[in-house]
Amino acid sequence: MHKQLSDLYAALCARAQEPAPEGARALYIAGRRCGWATHAACDALRGTPRMDSDDVALRIGEGMAPGKELDAVLEQAAELLRQANCLRGWRDELLDVMDGDRALGVIERAAVRPLGLLTKAVHLNAWTPDGRLWVARRSLSKSTDPGMWDTLVGGLAGSGEDLELALVRECGEEAGLDAPDLAQRSPLRTILRIHRRLPEGYQVEDVLTSTCVLAPDARPANRDGEVMEIATVDVATAVHRIREGEFTLEAALVLIEDIMRREGAGKA
Repeated sequence: MHKQLSDLYAALCARAQEPAPEGARALYIAGRRCGWATHAACDALRGTPRMDSDDVALRIGEGMAPGKELDAVLEQAAELLRQANCLRGWRDELLDVMDGDRALGVIERAAVRPLGLLTKAVHLNAWTPDGRLWVARRSLSKSTDPGMWDTLVGGLAGSGEDLELALVRECGEEAGLDAPDLAQRSPLRTILRIHRRLPEGYQVEDVLTSTCVLAPDARPANRDGEVMEIATVDVATAVHRIREGEFTLEAALVLIEDIMRREGAGKA
């Protein structure tokens, strides 16, 4: 079983490492390399003050320092991308634009994929006491992977948000679980950085996960409308559904990694 899981995990990791979309150009913000801008995004921003695009790169805020002025330029860039129909929806949520571990500024969440900006996703992989997995099915209204199975909880950390607190917030919104329900969960750990082509751009995302065994009487319930179903499945069913492509790539990675960890701990 372990060899089969290892092979499956390796295949999932390979799927999670795709080159930037064809025609994408290196993105520089305030002179720092930050992502990959789609051809459409470059066209939408070309000729705008504080934004310059050529055959090699898109440069936003060249010569500027982090601060309100740069944030205003990033806000303008997002709005121009919206007007050019480069975005999937508009979230009114701000995410950090990162240079390594330093935030350069903030930008509308819907703009991060067309610009290939790094995001951080926090997941809770929840188990029942008898070894079944809690899983959630994404709403059909989700812009990415609608209707697919997912970890019980998963979401992006907002601007300036502590990652552990971001997970607690997401647990409340997506599964109706509050801090006391999560007292026994493990600290977040980073599994890998995904590079994945999407219709709207490029997903560059650190996937972090925490593991928890929920109480026997736990009954997770969605609060924010982004989940259409919550259920429990045994490990064999979860693995089968992952092989059949019923889970999001991120969830598949989180689930298989945790299943292997538990299997390894059981043999230790």
